[in-house]
Amino acid sequence: MNRRLEDCMLAAWSGRGGLSTLLLPLSWLYGRLSARRLRAQARGAWKAPVPVVIIGNILVGGTGKTPVTIAICQALKARGWRPGIVSRGYGVAIGPQARLSDGGGDASRLGDEPALIHAATGAPLAVHPRRALAAAALLASHPEVDVLIADDGLQHTALARDLEIIVQDGRGVGNGRLLPAGPLREPPARLAQADWLLTHLAHGETSPTPPPGCAPDARRMIVMRLQPESATHLASGRTLPWADWRAEQGAASCSAAAGIGRPERFFAMLRATGVVLSQTLRIPDHQAIPADALRALPPGPVLITPKDAVKCVRPHDPRLWVVRATPVFSKPGWLDDLDRALRAAASGRTAPPPPGHPPAPGNRRNQPA
Repeated sequence: MNRRLEDCMLAAWSGRGGLSTLLLPLSWLYGRLSARRLRAQARGAWKAPVPVVIIGNILVGGTGKTPVTIAICQALKARGWRPGIVSRGYGVAIGPQARLSDGGGDASRLGDEPALIHAATGAPLAVHPRRALAAAALLASHPEVDVLIADDGLQHTALARDLEIIVQDGRGVGNGRLLPAGPLREPPARLAQADWLLTHLAHGETSPTPPPGCAPDARRMIVMRLQPESATHLASGRTLPWADWRAEQGAASCSAAAGIGRPERFFAMLRATGVVLSQTLRIPDHQAIPADALRALPPGPVLITPKDAVKCVRPHDPRLWVVRATPVFSKPGWLDDLDRALRAAASGRTAPPPPGHPPAPGNRRNQPA
């Protein structure tokens, strides 16, 4: 979706105006067809021999799933787990077989977000639109994996899950309507089924209030904010802690470019640390930053996201600096709770049939509402 169309739809989805109301009949149809598809997938869901954590959203557009996936993977590794990642591989033609990171971690092979996750965590990764197929291939190739993290897998119920983490942002549920009259893939009540609801907020944003009955227990509602941790000069690989980069480069006139779901969130994070941006460049999500657009930016450092960096083609523009951010959670102890829940799920696990066979009965995640 190009930025102009996206901006138009976001404006329509911010309220229940004429365009949104006009699209309501299509939303009702979408809701019925989507619910039917999710139920059909869940009836044949494959239950992996290891616990599965699903990270997803019900709101279209970037909500911050990638940094959450990276943070969870790193936290689980620190607690003794050997995680593996499965993802769709958006924008890449995968073919009938799952594609593994063993063959190379380039964005051209895996997709930009999976490539970034693999580079940041070092965890083995498999991509395929059929998440169960990706999970089975990953476990066959990496039998040491003892927990699976499914990036952007909430609406892929063919892979049974033990825990669900829904990520939203400051928009909350928007106007509360399903696509295309609103920004939702599933009804707002879906939030209440999550094991944790993470709200990714930009600088200055406050947490949205979920509709009544549409959120999990308050103890499982977490606020996440990103803060810069370091900056890496893309051409040379030189990395500086963020404070050192600010001391060395921060007084220069800077620009920023981002091809992510919500570029403004990246720009706001930079400005919150005192960086003065002379110009910003918004690129459609998943697209590479055009070279001619970079050349048009004024002289000085150009700050980009890691997701954009994995798509940059050598030789790199010498002005590019990659800003790596770390999430700060309002309740850091939630990761210990996640660890305990996974250990409980792992106990008594038995080997499943291959994907496509009927699942074992009784999995509470096999039948979505």
